[in-house]
Amino acid sequence: MRIDSGLNNPYFKGLWRNFGNWRGSRPFSAGLVTILSGVPMVYLPYGHLAIGQLTIWMSTTAGASSLAIGTLLVTLGLTMWFQPSVRVFAGVAAIVLALLSIPLSNLGGFLIGHLLALLGAALSIAWAPGEPGHHHEGPPSS
Repeated sequence: MRIDSGLNNPYFKGLWRNFGNWRGSRPFSAGLVTILSGVPMVYLPYGHLAIGQLTIWMSTTAGASSLAIGTLLVTLGLTMWFQPSVRVFAGVAAIVLALLSIPLSNLGGFLIGHLLALLGAALSIAWAPGEPGHHHEGPPSS
């Protein structure tokens, strides 16, 4: 007896194809990496680490600037997704915020957020729209 996961349903194939077309028409990876770069910058100054009975608070004086820079990077990542025509501006702004994050935001989220922001910004600036008619057709069928 074969159990069908439902992924062979034409409805799901259509959704996957539509998502692939949407993803291919914008700098999707650049936006995703830029959004992910804001997470460590926002979390680390306000987070804490619990090891058994020992709790380590990582709060610093960089809290407000970390929150602002991380939130702006998430916003720029969403801008890359939903307004691909301003991808170059969003990429340059993400580079500026990544450079500002080193002195203002705990070395740019302990360099994790900084490096992700630079990578996302570079991907955004380098991305170019494809030719019409070359759309992603979804996963290969088995």
